[in-house]
Amino acid sequence: MLRSVRILYLGNPGALNLHTSCAKCKESTKNEFTVKLATGPTLHDFVSDTTSNYEGKLKLEKGEKNRLRLPPWLKTEIPMGANYSKLKSQLRQLNLSTVCEEARCPNIGECWGGGEHGTATATIMLMGDTCTRGCRFCSVKTARTPQPPNPDEPVNTAVAIADWGLDYVVLTSVDRDDLPDGGANHIAATVVEIKKRRKDMLVECLVPDFRGNQECVAKIVESKLDVFAHNIETVERLTPFVRDRRAHYRQSLSVLEGAKNKNTNLITKSSIMLGLGETEQEIEQAMQDMRTAGVDALTLGQYMQPTKRHLKVIEYVTPEQFKAWESVGNDLGFLYTASGPLVRSSYKAGEFFLTNILKSRQAESITQDSAT
Repeated sequence: MLRSVRILYLGNPGALNLHTSCAKCKESTKNEFTVKLATGPTLHDFVSDTTSNYEGKLKLEKGEKNRLRLPPWLKTEIPMGANYSKLKSQLRQLNLSTVCEEARCPNIGECWGGGEHGTATATIMLMGDTCTRGCRFCSVKTARTPQPPNPDEPVNTAVAIADWGLDYVVLTSVDRDDLPDGGANHIAATVVEIKKRRKDMLVECLVPDFRGNQECVAKIVESKLDVFAHNIETVERLTPFVRDRRAHYRQSLSVLEGAKNKNTNLITKSSIMLGLGETEQEIEQAMQDMRTAGVDALTLGQYMQPTKRHLKVIEYVTPEQFKAWESVGNDLGFLYTASGPLVRSSYKAGEFFLTNILKSRQAESITQDSAT
């Protein structure tokens, strides 16, 4: 039940300069305030989520130092609900980190709460919550020498996930440049342990670039995962300004291409953030580059500044523009293109779609094996 309403007064502060000793001033000010309140913004103005009438500024001009206001289509509900609380409690008990929390994902309420499908999902982050890199868009903690990975984590994670009864799980990790293999063996071991307990479970791994080391890429592919994901994050021109200096646009493409070459049946996936100052030509070129590298699935979402210390949003891309990019992706031949303001690399709708494709492939393989 609503107990109280907080009123925001948006008029001239001087108009409310009350003279408490003067009854006439009190009455005059009261009447003036009543008129302003009646003609001022209503509750609907604060909670409306429509986009058609939005007239706010969507793009910063060159040299502007202010920040853009968040448009209504990017405002999300506060995380709550039984599923959300239960999953958060389980993750804390198991001492597991999630990219949902560390990267301040705006979809955490929907994914953890279950959304329209009623299935709570989370993206597990392996090897701790501290990254060796400092990308300018990311809010994950950084350090040169994080704590060593927990050797029991692959088994503990597999046991926990198997008990949740999920059909599809996403594993990601921080960058671990302090480790000789970048953590490839640790990630692969986790996949192996999961498959050992739930052979039918579909596993996606969103992995680092391993400094371009193809042996590390091969190690992940050989673990028998179902979807190999690595994000190029932004267009080639902006990569040096957006990502850590050790991350390179062509290096990321080589990682994706290397995974595909190792297993042509493996689904590969990548993601781009929009709103950092890229041009339409640069976005389309990046999409073409990914197709050339054999990328099957693509997600495009809005960059949102996690804190004041991170890169500012240069432009808020409209839902209509995102829809247009989805059409471009389909025309380029991506198996699946998820494009929208709140779409992220680990995106539930995309996971449902890929689940259907992978299960269809498994059924075809079983049928072919039976025929031979």
